[in-house]
Amino acid sequence: MGAVEVAPGGRVDASGSGPAKDRAASRGRAENGTVRRGLTLLFAVAAGAAVGNLYWAQPPFEIIARDLGVATATAGFLVTATQVGYAVGILLLVPLGDVLDRRRMIPTLMLCAAVALVACALAPSFAVLAGALLALGVTTIAGQLLAPLAADLADPSERGRIVGFVASGILTGILVSRTISGMIAGLAGWRAVYATATVATVVLALLLRRSIPRLAPRTRLPYSALIGSVFAAVVRERAVRWTLLLGATGFAAFTMFWTSLTFLLSGPPFSYPVAVIGLFGLAGVSGAIAAQRAGWLHDRGWDLPATGIGWVLALGAWVVAGVSGRSVVGVVVAIVLLDVAVQGLNLLNQTRLFSLAPDARSRLNTAFVTAAFIGGAGGSALASTLWTAGGWTAVSLAGVGLSLLGLATWAVGRRGALRVGGREPEAV
Repeated sequence: MGAVEVAPGGRVDASGSGPAKDRAASRGRAENGTVRRGLTLLFAVAAGAAVGNLYWAQPPFEIIARDLGVATATAGFLVTATQVGYAVGILLLVPLGDVLDRRRMIPTLMLCAAVALVACALAPSFAVLAGALLALGVTTIAGQLLAPLAADLADPSERGRIVGFVASGILTGILVSRTISGMIAGLAGWRAVYATATVATVVLALLLRRSIPRLAPRTRLPYSALIGSVFAAVVRERAVRWTLLLGATGFAAFTMFWTSLTFLLSGPPFSYPVAVIGLFGLAGVSGAIAAQRAGWLHDRGWDLPATGIGWVLALGAWVVAGVSGRSVVGVVVAIVLLDVAVQGLNLLNQTRLFSLAPDARSRLNTAFVTAAFIGGAGGSALASTLWTAGGWTAVSLAGVGLSLLGLATWAVGRRGALRVGGREPEAV
């Protein structure tokens, strides 16, 4: 069996895959060597549902605030609590995907998330809800285990496409969860949102338990050494550090936009009800399509040029947003541009990391998603603060600043730091 070890210098060392692991992985593939389409679709749906759990509270901020007796801006910190919990879960639990049987681990975590969803639905106060959402964030990490698992099962020539498809499920879940949340909250109240999510999560956990092929553990390491190897990879690999910075910056801009968008659309001149606000998430589904195309670009070795284009699109989105604070059409255009940019960038960043050490994908994904959601939590908190200070204009200016930071990081890093082994990342 292939192993991943932490070398004396702290480097993550990936050895061969081994015949036992290859035989196990082949059970998740069709006869032509590709991952079975039905399994890939299940991975995408389950990953989207798991990540979507982070955002159920976003459209009904105002309803939750009114029901629990807090200010609307204070309710905005519920997303921050969930994202902080998610970052903790990614950091402490996702690395176990390299040493545990993921056929058992992933459904178990989803059932734990279902328990947290029940606590959210029954929460009697804002503090209890915030605590339940923190627990939900820690446990609803199945999507970040399914993406490396899909990469393990995929043939190297199609890895970017397969990972892109699963990533598109994650991104669709982020966006469609807002629409579903808004519609259910508008019809039956915000607690019904969490009750519905509980049922969906349990069903998907059972389906995954039956469908995930058995895979031998990637390596055998004590837990402390396993977590330490995540930090070792970050310290040792310059490409990892620069990619983490890009990921955190992009997701900070993404969550800042969507958190503040709820404030914008719920107040004048729009004053939309929560069900209508949720529908705006459908405009961002284009980002899921972009993620699939980004995987195709990675497979053809165009990772770095596509990354630069993504940051230019993100900058353009924030410029459009800044001048469209009173225009529905302008807001929708900004949503489409920003989601195409950020979701494509996330996929390119993720596949770049997967190309560094195939036997350490869960741990490298841990580093990436932890950094991204720390950035996301900061973006959500910044949105509430900036909205109070200067409204949509202040948020838009901060978004322009984050986009310029990302563009500058890419421009410098493309000359060396973001190249894997002195070249642009390739499919491995």
